[in-house]
Amino acid sequence: MCDTVFSAFTQPISEWVWRNRYRAGRDAGISLETRIEDTWERVAHALAQAEASHQDEWARRFLHALKDFRFLPGGRVLANAGISGSVETTLFNCFVMDQIPSETLTMMERLQESMLTLQAGGGIGCNFSLVSREAYASLDAEHASGRVEAVMKLWDAACAATTDSRPRRGAMMATLRDDHPDVLAFIDAKRSRHGRSQTLTHFNLSVLVSDALMHAVANDAAWPLVFATAGTVNRTVCVMRARELWQRLMDAAYESAEPGVIFIDRVRRLNNLAYCEQIHATNPCGEVPLPAYGACNLGSINLAKFVVDAFERNAHLDFAGIASTTVIATRMLDNVYEVSAFPLAKQAEVARSARRLGIGITGLADALAMLGLQYGSTEARDAAEHVMSLICQTAYRASTVLARERGAFPAFDVESYCAAPFVSALPADIVATIRKYGIRNSHLLAIAPTGSISLLANNVSSGIEPVFAGIAKRNVVDRHGNMREWEIEDYAWQQLHTRFGRGAKPTPALLAASGVDADSQLAMQSVLQRYVDSAISKTISVAQSIDRSRFDDLYRQAYGLGLKGCTVIRQGSLASEVVTPLSATEPEFCDFSMRDCLPRVS
Repeated sequence: MCDTVFSAFTQPISEWVWRNRYRAGRDAGISLETRIEDTWERVAHALAQAEASHQDEWARRFLHALKDFRFLPGGRVLANAGISGSVETTLFNCFVMDQIPSETLTMMERLQESMLTLQAGGGIGCNFSLVSREAYASLDAEHASGRVEAVMKLWDAACAATTDSRPRRGAMMATLRDDHPDVLAFIDAKRSRHGRSQTLTHFNLSVLVSDALMHAVANDAAWPLVFATAGTVNRTVCVMRARELWQRLMDAAYESAEPGVIFIDRVRRLNNLAYCEQIHATNPCGEVPLPAYGACNLGSINLAKFVVDAFERNAHLDFAGIASTTVIATRMLDNVYEVSAFPLAKQAEVARSARRLGIGITGLADALAMLGLQYGSTEARDAAEHVMSLICQTAYRASTVLARERGAFPAFDVESYCAAPFVSALPADIVATIRKYGIRNSHLLAIAPTGSISLLANNVSSGIEPVFAGIAKRNVVDRHGNMREWEIEDYAWQQLHTRFGRGAKPTPALLAASGVDADSQLAMQSVLQRYVDSAISKTISVAQSIDRSRFDDLYRQAYGLGLKGCTVIRQGSLASEVVTPLSATEPEFCDFSMRDCLPRVS
């Protein structure tokens, strides 16, 4: 059958992404899809199979949400729902593995579990804080040989062997305690001046920064590096100044954009399931902190598709449409648990005990520009806060309805759950309903970076990131490992030209949509985090010439704003730039979040 012209796509790169990452057929056990509509229909019908009755009606409703890129399920759902005969069968984007131990046999068992998960199409998060060596007793912090890095290289090599021949290379997150004896080697693992820039290419790195370290940095206190197991300190290896450790972390972030930081005590304190699980790591992009063997189940509401009368004086958001889409998205993602395979039986057990969802948003910056609101303005933050509050409350209400129909998630304990800080802060009627009927999903919200699915949706602005550029060059690796360069146009810019012609003058809000300062990015992140029970994958993009003290202060500012983590990316700090502007009027620095996935949790 010959391929046809796809009316849903307005940019060549969007069609290419669909063909190479999400179109099913060939070896998938079904007919080759010739339209994006075929993909939407496949996904809608596959998820409707979890319904006890009226499957055709639910498939119709699911299809309506998917059409025109209103709701974008996670990439594994788009690629794998309804297919058979492929090793990449899981519908879950990512998992967190059990902590990596020092004991060799158990370590190899963890490696095997990790590779099976990567082979099934899921990214993974790994915590290496239990890795140790007996020689620590005679080593100082500066010259420790870095057993953690050696073990990470083993995972990195195995990931490459397992996934590098596929269209989507394996992605991993490595985390380490801030008081681990190998923390300095971990911090330096990707610093180019140490000659290590080509290692650990499949890993994102994040240090688990505790409240204690932040207080020690503020007070210029001593900071012990210790080996600990099961939360018990076994040995203090050495003592250093907290500010020395912090400065080493800032130096690495300035040079190589890694590691990011996860404010782990805050993550644990605000976890809805703190009463029954412990968090040591996140998924590779950082938006979902998870316990061992936990899974990500993600989807994004494309706000740019809910703007009515874009660029007009009366431009506004269709809040009723956003709310109804959120209800359907909640049901669709809950159904994923019934129709998806899991790489490991333990993952199925842990994931289904909580039934976490991660409903988020994408296209925020484009939507704001189409509404005439400048991303960095108070009015824009107010609008974003209103829509995220609506999605949050609607999702929680929808999950209580599902609980009445299907039952609460197995790990639900009414008193402990309702006492959780995020849950107890919900409107009183939602908390009362949870107490009466339970809730189907322990968590409902997470904002992912949405790199590939935003490209699929005709290059809407990614996640909550500012617009990168009106027109840019984008590098994408094809299934053969070759780099392809595309010229792309931002969705809002394209909509302006479609509505008013190529000669239309950009609005002030559209011109200001790129080059947003760091303070405004952090402020937007902080406002939205209030309505997200998991986390937000967001990178703070700054110019190459940013002052060092100013760069360092952004991390402390993020902590003070109540974020769950932070990553700042400076132009030139990455080995290669995935996106570069073509217009001379665009800012000189890049929003590196246009990569398929960069940390971080926030």
